[in-house]
Amino acid sequence: MNDNTSSPAGDALVLYGQRFDGRLLLGTARYPSPDVLEAAVRRARPAMLTASLRRQGAAPSGADAGQDFWALLKRLDVPVLPNTAGCHSVQEAVATAQMAREVFDTPWIKLELIGDDYTLQPDTLNLVEAARLLIDDGFQVLPYCTEDLVLCQRLVDVGCQAVMPWAAPIGTGRGPVNPYALQALRERLAVPMLVDAGLGLPSHACQVMEWGYDGVLLNTAVALAQDPVAMAGAFADAVRAGRAARLAGAMSTSDAAQPSTPVLGTPFWHHAGAHD
Repeated sequence: MNDNTSSPAGDALVLYGQRFDGRLLLGTARYPSPDVLEAAVRRARPAMLTASLRRQGAAPSGADAGQDFWALLKRLDVPVLPNTAGCHSVQEAVATAQMAREVFDTPWIKLELIGDDYTLQPDTLNLVEAARLLIDDGFQVLPYCTEDLVLCQRLVDVGCQAVMPWAAPIGTGRGPVNPYALQALRERLAVPMLVDAGLGLPSHACQVMEWGYDGVLLNTAVALAQDPVAMAGAFADAVRAGRAARLAGAMSTSDAAQPSTPVLGTPFWHHAGAHD
């Protein structure tokens, strides 16, 4: 298991050999305004920002909104993780990734291959093949997947050096709906793993970090909060707290109550009173 048990001061997330100071990755969609997005990013100081070529219209020759988004990304100076959001076939995902590599000038890609439009569940039958093609094409692939152990192992087998299982369907904010599977997955695989999708509260992020996950990626929980900037800071704090707790090592649980202050012999005041 990849526990990254170095000291907190030197504890860094490492993906494909690249070090990141933070363990929170933040999406850039659905914010009330670009100004709120910018303030939230500066508050959270994420390791990477996700951006969709298809949804942002980010091409330099595009509309003013696309130009403004490009300018904002450049001003924030945070590494960009393009994604293949909205893709439903292997060919579509690969083509979108290749276009994103040209537009954003990066080999990083968040691979999304949707199999069901209602739950936005990943296409588990074709995701491995899409990942293999992109890895062979020189991409550094972070695949959005379910918590299925066999699927994640297959993704690792074809060359993914990290995987990103969901906690719950995208945008639901329900937190980890299958804690057993997520914890078993963390115990079994040795690569870095980030929980992607379904987190709604900072406590959800703290919990998965305590389980040993290496980071979290979220968007809706911050973007649709009543105060996105404050929520971005709360999630950043929760991720750090969860990681610190993991490194500290939690006490073992017990079925029986145990006194925090053991009683040894007769109380001091009893002895003192006996001589009065």
